[in-house]
Amino acid sequence: MVFRFPKSLDPITLFHSPTLPSSKRAFNILKQASATATETATEDQASDYPEHAKRQRGEFQLEVTTAAPTPDQLRNILDYVGSGVKPSDLVRGAKDAKEALELFKKDEGRFVRPVTVDWTHGSAVIGDNESEILKMVHQLDVD
Repeated sequence: MVFRFPKSLDPITLFHSPTLPSSKRAFNILKQASATATETATEDQASDYPEHAKRQRGEFQLEVTTAAPTPDQLRNILDYVGSGVKPSDLVRGAKDAKEALELFKKDEGRFVRPVTVDWTHGSAVIGDNESEILKMVHQLDVD
């Protein structure tokens, strides 16, 4: 028998505001995806389980926070969202990433929620775009 340490679950963080309908939707999408991934992990042990399902990420650790990200986390998120997203989509009033960080340090309330972040695979989704969030959480493992 070979002993292996259990693989730690990939952390996915939702920067959440319970008062915003879009944030509630993002939370519900993630909660459902997490529950589905947990079921899949159990079924995955059956040998006749479809091969494509075995390649999906599987379980992940959902972290939900109403706190703003740290400046370092915000810097990473700005990198993760890619070129199609303006810094002002993440920090109200920012013209570029440098200004986004400066404005954020002065007033964390400028941070736009909800934002879902996959720290392991370096991606982030702003808002409650269900297909983008699901694409992120079902990302194929690259190991």
